[in-house]
Amino acid sequence: MPGSRPRQYDLIAFDWDGTLFDSTRIIVRCIQQAVVDVGGAMPTERDAAYVIGMGLMEALAHAAPDVPRERYAALGAAYRKHYLAHQDDISLFEGVLPMLDELRQRQHWLAVATGKSRRGLDEALRSAQLAGVFNGSRTADETAGKPDPTMLLELMREFGTEPERTLMIGDTTHDLQMALNAGCASIGVSYGAHPTEGFEALAPRAIVHSVRELHDWLLRNA
Repeated sequence: MPGSRPRQYDLIAFDWDGTLFDSTRIIVRCIQQAVVDVGGAMPTERDAAYVIGMGLMEALAHAAPDVPRERYAALGAAYRKHYLAHQDDISLFEGVLPMLDELRQRQHWLAVATGKSRRGLDEALRSAQLAGVFNGSRTADETAGKPDPTMLLELMREFGTEPERTLMIGDTTHDLQMALNAGCASIGVSYGAHPTEGFEALAPRAIVHSVRELHDWLLRNA
């Protein structure tokens, strides 16, 4: 168990893209370009942003309803090609590393629950020099895509935590619905992929508008 200092949450799970990593705009462009590459109609920015956080194939299929199933593999490959070409242009939001460091010092367990693939997350963790910062992680390709609660349920089993001692933080309704499905509390961040008008119905503890505001909320309440 973490140290004995009283806290509301032992385990804090973060979404990755749009929550810790400033990648939303690049992911949207990569989805749009990939759909066009395989002959589909370019999705709007809103439609492309909506699927961020889902598993890759589910997301691309949703964003490109006119692309036939037999083209999904090509669609996924096109997305990966565009994303890899831009992944070095993406960085953590300002303030993320100090926030994570202070949470670790307070002896919270930190985890990632993401729609990325395991390979994609591991590459991102290496490129962002975050190896060892997180105590655990789950990805969509090794569990199930959001809002299925499997990622959070597995993380809770791994760390022996209860839902009421677990907090999920994310930038999409998929993240907040996953937390609700797992019986966990959540925080929505407004600076990522989804507009916040859909957040309130999913009962987050708070909606924050910057990493600094998130950091301050966690220090006061977590």
